[in-house]
Amino acid sequence: MAAPIEHTGRVDRVEAGTVYVTITSSSACGSCKARQACGLAETQEKTVVVKCADTTAYAAGDAVTVGVRRSAGALAVVLGYVGALVVLMGALLVTVGALGWNEGAGALAALGAVAVYYIALWALRDRIENTIQFTITKNQ
Repeated sequence: MAAPIEHTGRVDRVEAGTVYVTITSSSACGSCKARQACGLAETQEKTVVVKCADTTAYAAGDAVTVGVRRSAGALAVVLGYVGALVVLMGALLVTVGALGWNEGAGALAALGAVAVYYIALWALRDRIENTIQFTITKNQ
């Protein structure tokens, strides 16, 4: 089995059944020595919500490692990007190719179909959230 995707972070706050962890995400060139002069390297803080049965082991400020299965990461990429591309291209092919619409109308319909796709993802977010679960371990 492939190793999980892991990031270290700090516990921001703890609520019943949920731990909020702040991680610092760096771009791929974050370790490059020329990143200061380049200006392309970006670092941003993100908050990860981790559902946890026993939250008593965690307190604000604790150093933790948050992980997710690689397959869950791949699923997120497929749902977020590949699915939208398939919907866009499919709608464009149907409207312009099969229905004979002009390119402008087909493009607008394809963009509308992508909007509907993302609205459907938003509506199904609870079901998707149960599929993509984070793990948390306390650093020693």
